[in-house]
Amino acid sequence: MSILVGKETKVVVQGITGSAGSFHAKQCLAYGTQVVAGCTPGRGGEKFEDKVPVFDTVAEAREKAGVNASLIFVPPPGAADAILEALDAGIELVVCITEGIPVIDMLKVRRVLEGLAGKQRLIGPNCPGIITPDQCKMGIMPGHIHRPGKIGVVSKSGTLTYEAVGQLTAAGVGQSTCVGIGGDPVAGMDFIDVLELFNKDPETDGVILIGEIGGGAEERAAEYIKREFKKPVAGFIAGTTAPPGKRMGHAGAIISGGLGTAAAKIEALESAGVRVAPNPSEMANTLLAMMKK
Repeated sequence: MSILVGKETKVVVQGITGSAGSFHAKQCLAYGTQVVAGCTPGRGGEKFEDKVPVFDTVAEAREKAGVNASLIFVPPPGAADAILEALDAGIELVVCITEGIPVIDMLKVRRVLEGLAGKQRLIGPNCPGIITPDQCKMGIMPGHIHRPGKIGVVSKSGTLTYEAVGQLTAAGVGQSTCVGIGGDPVAGMDFIDVLELFNKDPETDGVILIGEIGGGAEERAAEYIKREFKKPVAGFIAGTTAPPGKRMGHAGAIISGGLGTAAAKIEALESAGVRVAPNPSEMANTLLAMMKK
């Protein structure tokens, strides 16, 4: 089992003819992902890698290629419109890798998502994407470090996602699905959205949750875990040494007025039964120790 993506997922890559889009589309194809269409306005009728049809619109890609998921590599000024185009075409899952989308643009996207009431989902922006090992890779993660298994990973940080996966794989433990939700202040799915899916997935036995300073998503996740989550969760919070008021990496990683500190997030998670790793190198070991007990 897995969540959100699998062998049946049919992907359209928006921005497939650009440098980033073409590079990562090739990587996804090589991994075995069903990339069945590309979308670049004005380039309709072309073939990517001599086999993937390129369409002018996502609606045309959905109608003619049967796509049900979109992977977006459109530059920041047009990325929010690309998300809205995919949602308007009825795409069930939209994954936006683009970094640097203006917050005001994402506020408009957020309003549309709220009106959809969870019928369509967005991962990102500013994220590594999602992968179900040996089935479907939608994003920029290194596919070779993943192995099929029963541990879910959900993270704000792309690099720390790879670190957690690398540790699990090195320990001989595979992953069900790994989701990088990104660290922007206005985005699509958050921790709770992903945890709800892992909670229902009979083939996910435990979860690694990776958060960071800024915002209140980790505290809300802690409340949900304490109230409803039935499986072991290990966590890590990045940014314990970050000075107040300074943005650290992600646009949402900023402490303001004493809110969003690493200490507060760690306290909330531990009070919910999450065991928080003391440093990034202990993420997998922390979860595996919980599961042995």
